[in-house]
Amino acid sequence: MKKIAVVLAGNGVFDGAEIHEATLTMYSIVKHGATYEIFAPNINQHHVINHITGEEMPEKRNVMVEAARIARGKINDLADFKASDFDALIFPGGFGVAKNLCSFAFDGIECAIDQDVGNAIKNMIQLKKPIGALCIAPVLLAKILNDVELTIGQDQNTAQAIKTMGAKHIETTHGEVVIDKKYNIVTTPCYMLDANIVQIAKGANNVVIAILNLCK
Repeated sequence: MKKIAVVLAGNGVFDGAEIHEATLTMYSIVKHGATYEIFAPNINQHHVINHITGEEMPEKRNVMVEAARIARGKINDLADFKASDFDALIFPGGFGVAKNLCSFAFDGIECAIDQDVGNAIKNMIQLKKPIGALCIAPVLLAKILNDVELTIGQDQNTAQAIKTMGAKHIETTHGEVVIDKKYNIVTTPCYMLDANIVQIAKGANNVVIAILNLCK
């Protein structure tokens, strides 16, 4: 039975992990006979957003504590992640990826990657183990690996940023995945497109299927 680590960026699309993408990724992992463990960096969120109004709230929240809401309390500090313990690694999307796991939302191509996130990715690559990334999460891989083939869908500004970082961007639509065979990277656009939850399920499911095939 394959074991997959899922890294969350908090809880909620505007300042954390995209909940549909996270939940449907976990569902697909179990549906296809694998297991998962959830990780998150033990850091403060960049900010907290009211998901009704879109306005910033005057409070602080911890990424790991917030992600534990999705994990139903069963979560691990990303600092403790060991690539040798897992067959694959998956990053669901959400603005938290670009705000908490890295600073792409604010710094673009000059973004910094959280140290624990970077270590997890680099260690998996070193062991030639597959990594999946949904929605905006492929920017993490573009920043770290540079010469990787991936997709964020059809958003031209983000695609151009990815190309500037050295990656090759492939335009895709709902449910389509791009597989980089050099690094064993699987990406899909999900909510980077105007999507409904059924289309998100298809994208997450196709990433998981591709990841498990690469694990064989």
